[in-house]
Amino acid sequence: MKIKWRGHASFIIETRSKKIITDPFHEDYGYPLNPVPADIVTVSHEHRDHNAVETVAGQPRIIRGSGMVNMEGIIIKGIDSFHDMYQGRERGQNTIFKISADGINLVHLGDLGQLLSAGQVQEIGEVDILLLPIGGRYTIDAGEASQIVSLLQPRVVIPMHFGTPHLSFKLAPLEEFTARYDRIIKKPSLEFQTSDLGQEMKIIVLDYL
Repeated sequence: MKIKWRGHASFIIETRSKKIITDPFHEDYGYPLNPVPADIVTVSHEHRDHNAVETVAGQPRIIRGSGMVNMEGIIIKGIDSFHDMYQGRERGQNTIFKISADGINLVHLGDLGQLLSAGQVQEIGEVDILLLPIGGRYTIDAGEASQIVSLLQPRVVIPMHFGTPHLSFKLAPLEEFTARYDRIIKKPSLEFQTSDLGQEMKIIVLDYL
């Protein structure tokens, strides 16, 4: 499995058989818009910095909402959650996506705005790689994100949805989260097999494209 960060909450996830893009953004949000083809696009919620599916090249299958999808051995599970701490009354629903492929369980939390319930933790299950919003304001903040890490016990954490020089609105910086951990690994992109994951949790910060 190969993982590249496009910026914000959008990643390119390449499995042996399919290319997946998560939460594509519109060009108004500041990140460089480099259209790439994909087979699958996941959309965590209907805000324009997460649902700009028209920017993805090709004819991808668009996956929204809860439920299970199996495409040639890639299992994508959508789990209901909220975009805020008030059961969606402020910002609505959010879908957590668990993508199981190539022997790896990757979880993209979208714009999670709540602490996970015991039921949600159980529904998510085993997590190898966690794509975690940390910027506060519209999602969980750094402290709440650390609580999520403790609950889910992933083997790799990749922060997302935080303030960068390109982003057109203000979110908390990466350092508010990374300061809570001793060892931070920075990479331009990732390529993982199950044997590469190890047992000790890693915080990996990716460069955006």
